[in-house]
Amino acid sequence: MPNGHPPSRRPAGAPDEERAPAGAPGEEQAGEAAGQKEAAVDGLSPDSGKNPSHEVDSASAAAVDADLDALLANVQRERDDYLEIAQRARADFENYRKRAAREAQEAERRGKAGLARELVPALDNLERALRAAGINPDTGTSGKPGEAPSEEVSAHEALARGVALVYGELRAALERAGVETYDPTGERFDPATSEAVSVRAGGDRVDPGVVIETIEKGYRLDGQVLRAARVVVSE
Repeated sequence: MPNGHPPSRRPAGAPDEERAPAGAPGEEQAGEAAGQKEAAVDGLSPDSGKNPSHEVDSASAAAVDADLDALLANVQRERDDYLEIAQRARADFENYRKRAAREAQEAERRGKAGLARELVPALDNLERALRAAGINPDTGTSGKPGEAPSEEVSAHEALARGVALVYGELRAALERAGVETYDPTGERFDPATSEAVSVRAGGDRVDPGVVIETIEKGYRLDGQVLRAARVVVSE
């Protein structure tokens, strides 16, 4: 026997070394199968390596973004429409306000003009009565200009002065309403503001067509003639 040791022998009836059955996978193949199984469990394709659920989420997010963009565009369009309507309504209201103010002013002016036309004949009669009584309608006094009034007055003169006061108050009320009188004596005759009732010679120093006497004063309101002055014109 070599080395002086007897060869080792298996005990009688002991099985030989375990051998892998024919066709059984080795350790490497077993690991690969386990990996494929885990990938299948996670929903991954072992070939592509992509996540289908991630692709679905991306498509859903894109669809939501598109819907939001469309909604935002609709909101902006509606905002522009409402803004245009509001601006148009504001312009219409401003035009209405201006038109109403003009109509109110025009109505007030017509009212003043109508009242003045009704009072003008009464003023003319009062003025004639005062002149007949020797009272100056503009000053309410009797006598010549520059002459001091007498302290002793007759009942006739007192009545005339009372009428003069009424005449002055009426004139002042009309002036406060914007009605003014004008006397074109000495001016060129203007048919737009005066009415010629007669024509007579004016003398050597007066040119033809000049107002030499005003029979009735004219009245106007805000520059518009209410009653033309009645005058005598030189020939």
